Amino acid sequence: MLVDSHCHLDQLENNVSDAIQFAKQQGVEYFLCVCITLKDFPDMMKVIEPYQNVSASVGLHPNEQVEEEPTVDDLIQLAQNKKVIAIGETGLDYFRSQGDVEWQRVRFRRHIHAAKTVGKPLIIHSRQAKDDTIQILKEENAAAVGGVLHCFTEDMDMAKAAMDLNFYISFSGIVTFNNAKEIQRVAKEMPLERMLIETDSPYLAPVPHRGKSNQPAYVRYVAECIAKLRGVDIEIIAEQTTTNFFRLFRSAVMTSYKSCLESLPTQGEGGRRPDGGIKNT
Repeated sequence: MLVDSHCHLDQLENNVSDAIQFAKQQGVEYFLCVCITLKDFPDMMKVIEPYQNVSASVGLHPNEQVEEEPTVDDLIQLAQNKKVIAIGETGLDYFRSQGDVEWQRVRFRRHIHAAKTVGKPLIIHSRQAKDDTIQILKEENAAAVGGVLHCFTEDMDMAKAAMDLNFYISFSGIVTFNNAKEIQRVAKEMPLERMLIETDSPYLAPVPHRGKSNQPAYVRYVAECIAKLRGVDIEIIAEQTTTNFFRLFRSAVMTSYKSCLESLPTQGEGGRRPDGGIKNT
């Protein structure tokens, strides 16, 4: 069983139902649809509502320009939806935003406050903002809820700093690119118990579909690449990253997927399964 821990189903070029069906044929059984604009959040939720194996996040991407910034209370209220299991994506992006970006840092802090209030993990976007991202996570005690650095493109130092703050590291199709040597090194050497995999579809399609529209089924290529880097079978990567996903996003554990979870190996501290007797939030 594979999980696509970060996708944008509402932005896919093809039919969502067809994409989910094709993904299931490739062994992808669960999906986290990530919000990037609050104005599109209601429409995104309508798209995923029919699917029991699709959860959602709520948040405002760091590059999105809006006339009125969401308050902490706004985010808290939207996070009450039963399908919302995370806050984000949020974070810092100094690559695409120019000039004074203090507004990004203020927005980032608000998302962290909301996540701590509702007790749901954070989905972090960080691009060319390594030091400030880690600093704000420390200052705001984001470790209290933890989360994931999605589409990881930094070095081992940042990965270690994030893991020390109770965050997981997620790899996208970029890890399959020939020139992604540093990212591949992190994927090879970091603890597998802290790893997630994703597509970020419809963006960043992995090799052999690089340059084309991405879709959730292609998370298999990410898993295959990491398995090759680490010298293990793809089943090892699939099982552990799925375990990690349900350990982090505890409210994603639904009754209809208990049978899937029961088949996963015991991992982590205390030898617990991802549902491991932990009460869902």
